[in-house]
Amino acid sequence: MATSGDKDSKESKTQQASRRQPSRQQANADQKQERGGSADRSERQSSNAEQKQGRYGSSPNGRVPIAEAMRLAAGQLAELLQCEPASVSSVKATDGGWRADVEVVEVERIPETTSVMGSYRVELDGQGNLLGYERTRRYARGQIDQRK
Repeated sequence: MATSGDKDSKESKTQQASRRQPSRQQANADQKQERGGSADRSERQSSNAEQKQGRYGSSPNGRVPIAEAMRLAAGQLAELLQCEPASVSSVKATDGGWRADVEVVEVERIPETTSVMGSYRVELDGQGNLLGYERTRRYARGQIDQRK
């Protein structure tokens, strides 16, 4: 006949065993990861790489994508002028590459609305290399265009 002490020891052994065994969900997840987890991960990585290549790599026409052209235009102009780019107001594809209009802070003042800005037209080749630039406008940051 089992005593209450034996029952307690049996229950505690059962409880201990259940604590040592992973849940069915955890076991299934572990098995899935062992079987295909690394394959799933490598598939996701290659898919991400393909997406990045399409987004940031060369396009079929041999030209850098528009987002990259925008970053390159602002960065290269800022490096040449030693001025902080404020924004890129337009980017257009040309026969040989890209044309962008970049707004640059030429003279910083307080309050910011009185800072002197310059608008530059930047020409890039298809690979995003700076070919030339010209300042097309100079204005106070707080100034609003008067369009008719």
